Amino acid sequence: MPDYEAVIGLETHIQLNTQTKIFCACKTDSWGASPNSNICPVCSGLPGVLPVLNRLVVEKAVLLAKAMHAQIQPISHFDRKNYFYPDLPKGYQISQFNMPLAKGGYMDLPISPTVDHLGKGYVRKVKITKLHIEEDAGKTINEGATRLVDFNRCGVPLVEMVAEPDIRSADEAAQYLIRLRQLLRWLGISEANMEKGNLRCDANVSIRLKGETTLNQKTEIKNVNSIDALREAIKKEIDRQIREVEAGNVIQAWTLEWDENRGVLRKMRSKETEADYRYFREPDLLPLEISDEWQQKILVGLQELPLDRRIRFKQEYGLPVYDADILTSERSLSDYFEQVVKIYGGEPKRISNWLMNDVLRMLNELGINADQLKITPQYLAELLKLIDEGKININTGKDLLQKIQESGKSPLDLVQQLGLAKISDDSAIRKACEQVIAESPNETASYKSGKLGLMGWFTGQVMKKMGGKADANMVKKVLEELLR
Repeated sequence: MPDYEAVIGLETHIQLNTQTKIFCACKTDSWGASPNSNICPVCSGLPGVLPVLNRLVVEKAVLLAKAMHAQIQPISHFDRKNYFYPDLPKGYQISQFNMPLAKGGYMDLPISPTVDHLGKGYVRKVKITKLHIEEDAGKTINEGATRLVDFNRCGVPLVEMVAEPDIRSADEAAQYLIRLRQLLRWLGISEANMEKGNLRCDANVSIRLKGETTLNQKTEIKNVNSIDALREAIKKEIDRQIREVEAGNVIQAWTLEWDENRGVLRKMRSKETEADYRYFREPDLLPLEISDEWQQKILVGLQELPLDRRIRFKQEYGLPVYDADILTSERSLSDYFEQVVKIYGGEPKRISNWLMNDVLRMLNELGINADQLKITPQYLAELLKLIDEGKININTGKDLLQKIQESGKSPLDLVQQLGLAKISDDSAIRKACEQVIAESPNETASYKSGKLGLMGWFTGQVMKKMGGKADANMVKKVLEELLR
């Protein structure tokens, strides 16, 4: 069989987390609300109303455009995109067409966590065609033969970002969404939750023989609500297109719908072209002018981006790429790590180990971010210092994490309050070791016959007897002496 490659372009719709909609004062968060309970004459398309642009929508979109290295246009226009669906009450969507908010840009996409982003490894540059703002449509719900319409989502502010067909596999497409979601949350402009529709993605998929440059006929995949679903849908469409071409058939320009329950693609309709939408300038909105002064005020809030911080963590703190990737996956975790490093003053890798092995597990269990922890950076640094100074052992330190989170008290206060200080008294440790040996004649005989691996078992028994507070090194030293 000939060697084919996929050519994939992604169109993402990003719901901005403003309090109100793009052209009216209705609130944007309608998740779980009763149908049609969060609408007004503007967003429900009643005659005679006029849209008023939400300034914060523009500012959040500009922030994203700059983070994507796009060229922000000093003047852009709104257009009417005409189509007739039940969930579009006006019969058109206010969007932007040939004069969008921003043009160009790119995202560097490390394909694997082992990529170091410093010239080694595999980085895919995904170019951006344009980025524009628009209003969302409503939602249709099928109940048997009845189609219900909910307009709550009408007018919710969106950024549509069109990527060029630079992606070559379903896995790369998934990585693009993962990195985009990370960036959106990092900037604080969207919740980027696909399950709630905060981030939606359509995939344009075609195939060609490797080495060719011509773009072949594409199909569009819609209605995917998770990154895993996007990956699976693209894989299935690539396989289908290869089978069609191998059978001598021509790929048709279809719009395909992903059926999450059955895990299959279904044909929705033939794919529209731009001409089908009959774009024309929106007469009720003035041109959008973004002055240099306004842009500078917006971009004051643009801090170091996640991939840049990932590089710095590797260079400045000597972290492995895997650690740097995890620690920069979320902004509050990244900030937390740096605060602990500054307070602790010790080896950054040691802090990374505690965050990745213990703190992250706690965050996942509690469903919170690092900035919501009661274990403040100051407390974690204090805990590590108590271990370094020999005042508590590592096991006690790990147990203390949960107690700090539950109580909000400092590690030192809890150590004193609960009597958790490490026991280094030789006589107490010797007594416990003698008791364990006396209670374990079979294990003692086995150890003396050459099964030296039992030392770990003996040490564990002594630590258990002493409530985990004994100095483990001293325990091992005394056991070795007694077992000779």
